[in-house]
Amino acid sequence: MKKNILTALIMAVTVVSCTKSSTTERVENPDGSVTTTTTVSENTLGVDTSKINQTKENAESKIAEADRKIDRAAENAKDKIDATADKTKADLHKAGQDIKQSAKEVGNDVKDAAAKGASKVEEGAKKLKEDLSR
Repeated sequence: MKKNILTALIMAVTVVSCTKSSTTERVENPDGSVTTTTTVSENTLGVDTSKINQTKENAESKIAEADRKIDRAAENAKDKIDATADKTKADLHKAGQDIKQSAKEVGNDVKDAAAKGASKVEEGAKKLKEDLSR
């Protein structure tokens, strides 16, 4: 897109700076014949097309280099985003594993506490039964 705009701009400058005009003159000769003379004149303002071409080539090479730099920067940004996403994924997986392990440990602790509580309730029930039997 940039190349097309630049090319159009250069062409417009070239067209505006060069003018071409023609004049036609009709002269009747003494023998009755008519002679027509067309004069074409070009007025250039000292435009050197080699300089224009060189400028165009320089502009195109700078645009191409800028495109390459933009592509490299975009690729680097993509790589960094991918690396960050991978690290985040790994961190979330580890956190999930830690939560799962902690929940398992809490579950075991609850089972142990429930078993201890149940055994105490059973002991208390036995004592109560013995006391009631006396």
